[in-house]
Amino acid sequence: MREFLQTRRARVTPDQVGIPTTGTRRVPGLRRGEVAALAGVSVEYYSRLERGAIAGASPSVLEALARALRLDEAERAHLFDLAKAAEGSGRRRRTPRQWRPRPTLQWLLDGMTESAAFVANGRTDLLASNALGRALHDEVYAAAAARGQVPNFARFIFLDEASERFYPDWDLAASTNVAMLRTHAGQEPHDRELHDLIGELSTRSEDFRTRWAAHNVRIHASGTKRFTHHVVGDLDLTYEVMDLRSDPGLSVTAYTAEPASTSAERLRLLASWAATDTTTAPTH
Repeated sequence: MREFLQTRRARVTPDQVGIPTTGTRRVPGLRRGEVAALAGVSVEYYSRLERGAIAGASPSVLEALARALRLDEAERAHLFDLAKAAEGSGRRRRTPRQWRPRPTLQWLLDGMTESAAFVANGRTDLLASNALGRALHDEVYAAAAARGQVPNFARFIFLDEASERFYPDWDLAASTNVAMLRTHAGQEPHDRELHDLIGELSTRSEDFRTRWAAHNVRIHASGTKRFTHHVVGDLDLTYEVMDLRSDPGLSVTAYTAEPASTSAERLRLLASWAATDTTTAPTH
């Protein structure tokens, strides 16, 4: 909480909130007293919040902080998640277990023949996919198999050089991935497997450490993404993310291409390659 509030405060300039500036300012962004005034609380109370003493803060105070710091939807949700965790009311994960897709869920994935679809969790583990999804991410699977680990997008992005070709917008992909992990950390503060993943990546990747320290969060729901696949070349795909209500914390992501586009033709070519290449065969 302390670092999140400090980084959000440093990001907002006095001009953005209509505060006149005079003389030299020793800190970037807003001062504590300015945030307190904007939120309608005392400087002493805001200082306690920024030191991490957020337990007991009312929803109205949290809303006022969100407005003062100009938080977006994802950041506001993260602020409330951190407050719940401080009160001990954050969700606690059950004992981890090996997850397998229900046959009906796998049938759904397999029925999406023109989309690359997969199931993932908040740690960005790739848990299940259809044939086209496995073909699109075959290097993610290969890298995980070499390490004897579950396929994970964060490990692939930060620990495998192949990711820099696979993601032409690598910097954006890296920042987005870390923001998703940070969001999950606020929602599931007791996720031991997430703690282990963060520790591993922080130890092995300076790029990851830098982005993790920024405390950025993100709601990953829809958009476009570019890939360079080693078999079919460049792909411009749209994606939609759908939460699985029967499996809280898991989601289905489906990538597809604009009809009649070059990417749609290449996606069909990738599907043909997947149908004949045994390395992309599903393991379910």
